[in-house]
Parts: sequence; C-alpha cells; structure tokens
Amino acid sequence: MRIGVLKESAPRERRVALTPDAAARLIKQGSSVAVERGAGAGAHYPDAAYEAAGCTLVDSAEAESADLVVAVRRPTAERAARLREGAVLVALSAGDPGEALAALNGRRVTVLALERVPRITRAQSMDVLSSQATVAGYRAVILGAEALPRFLPMLTTAAGSITPAKALVLGAGVAGLQAIATARRLGAMVTGFDVRAAAAEQVESLGARFLAPEAVAGDAETKGGYAKELAEEQQQKVLEAVAGAIGQADLVIATAAIPNRPAPRLITTAMVESMKPGSVIVDVSAETGGNCELTRPGETVHHADVTILGPLDLPAGMPQHASQMFGRNVQTLLDHLAPKGALTVDLDDEITGAMCLAHEGTLRHRGNG
Repeated sequence: MRIGVLKESAPRERRVALTPDAAARLIKQGSSVAVERGAGAGAHYPDAAYEAAGCTLVDSAEAESADLVVAVRRPTAERAARLREGAVLVALSAGDPGEALAALNGRRVTVLALERVPRITRAQSMDVLSSQATVAGYRAVILGAEALPRFLPMLTTAAGSITPAKALVLGAGVAGLQAIATARRLGAMVTGFDVRAAAAEQVESLGARFLAPEAVAGDAETKGGYAKELAEEQQQKVLEAVAGAIGQADLVIATAAIPNRPAPRLITTAMVESMKPGSVIVDVSAETGGNCELTRPGETVHHADVTILGPLDLPAGMPQHASQMFGRNVQTLLDHLAPKGALTVDLDDEITGAMCLAHEGTLRHRGNG
C-alpha cells in the first residue's frame, strides 16, 4: 500500500497527519509512505526526519496519486479533484462546505471522516477527537492563565500571601477533564460542571469539586457517552447552577459541546456582568458558536472588566504534540484498514462503516459538510 501525506493549506493549520515515527511503523509493516515536501514543517518535523524514517519526499501531485491519502483536514475541492480515481482519503471533514466531498465522490474516492470514529473500546486508539480535545483543554488553561491579572497558585512570599485563583470548568468531556487537571497542576482551586451524572466521579477523581449535582440530568448522556440537548426545564436548572458559581470564579474554561449541534449557551451577558473585575473566560467551543453569548470566534472581547477569549484551532497552536497524537491515531486506523499491508474497505465493519462518507461514487453520510 502506498500512502500519501498531504501538506495542510488551511489558515492557522500547522499539524501534519503522520509524524515520522508513525510513518516508520507503517513502513515497517510493509507500506510505502510518500510525504509532500514541507508537510511537517509547521509542526517542527523537518523533511530530513521523514527521510530518516524511510519516507519518500515528493511533490504535491505525487502525494495526491497515492492509494491512500491522509490529511488533517479534507483538501479543497480543487485539490480533491486531483486525487487518484478509486483512492481512499482519511481526514477530518467537519466544517467542510461540501464541494470537496462532491469532487471526491465524482472521482469514486472512498472518504473516511476521522471525526466519525465510533466511541467503542476497540476504536479508542483511533479517536482523533479525544486526542485533540486533550490538547485543546490544556492550551485553554494556559491561555487563560496568561490573560489573568493574577497568579493561579497560592504563594507565600515576603510580600505577603497570595490566595489561589478559583477556576470553573464547564463541560467534563475530554477537553474539560484535561482543563481541570491542568488548572489543578497550576495550583488553582477548581470546580467542574457537566450535565452528565457520570462526570461527577471523573471530576472528583482529579481533585476538583463537582458543581450542583442536583442540576444534573440522569438521562443527559447519549449511548456514545456525549452530552445531549436538554429539555427547557433542565436547561434552566443548568443555567441557575452556573449563575450561582460563576461570580466566584477568576477563570472560566467553557468546553461544553454537543456533537453536530451548536454549542449550548451556558453563560449569559448577565452572568458575565456578575463576575469579578479582571476575570477571564476561555470559550473552547467558540468554533461551534460558543458557550458564552458574548463570544466572538477568533477574537478577544472585553465586557464589564471581564476578558472573553474565543480561540480557534486550539490543537493547531500546539502542533508538535498534537501531530504526534493525531499521527498515532491515524497509524492505528491504517493498521485496522490494512492489517497485512493490503488495503480493505469493509463497510460492514463497525468502525469503517461509521466513518465512510462516500464509496464507489455513492454518498453514504454527509457528516457536517
């Protein structure tokens, strides 16, 4: 099997789909890997590192002609039209407007969307959403700490004692749990909140307090373990719980998300106005509309002496380790698709079938694009 690794072209995107170590594992198993020149440069993986791993450095046309093409983000429609007819593409597809998928389907390319990896035990090591959410949760706390006008940890100095900052993390999925762990490592007093009852134990296991268990809905979790939309009465209870805690927080990390839906609004303007002067909100869900109604994706908003950050592409801002984790996810998936070096697309397989957006000229799922 010949694998092509594309160089990313999306704004702010610095990750690469396969790192040299992941590529080396695939080569050892019998595949050949053709890497577009400069593909890893944004993540600090130079071309020389790929050559040392046994990869071949190629131009864009040769990378596009591979049997199986991997990318972080689905290529543009123009580039998709150049992929080899009948090839397999593995990439993230969320947010794509749809033209690229149509172009790929027109060339009978099999499109496997990485964001559709099912949440089952045997697919955990292929789950790029979880690995990249880990990066996002970590970076959100670092960005928030930088924006705060105060320390996070307690300090005892000759100039007096500094009390620790209070952090509130909304949403206890992978990003939220990593944010809790990071804020705790930095010395903050942390409270976590999630609508899923099962999250309480996870939050407390990290040494944080769980907020308002009486507001948690026992049926607020999908079979896949994600939060789901709440009924109006339940949503009102959630807002009341958040409103009761947010005024005490110095730093709020908002990570609540619902798959394939706009981010739930958990922070109102009135809540922001109740916060302490100098407080900071980092809205990790900015790309899907934001948990705070004042969030502007990609911008920093100042309102009532509160700073609201709406960062985009958080994992791409830490591209080296984000790529390492992404590449390991992709390598494990490719091991699944070609266990003996021979590529097989089995749509009856619970992993492959769930990921497949297009196959042999037929659109199966449109995903988010």
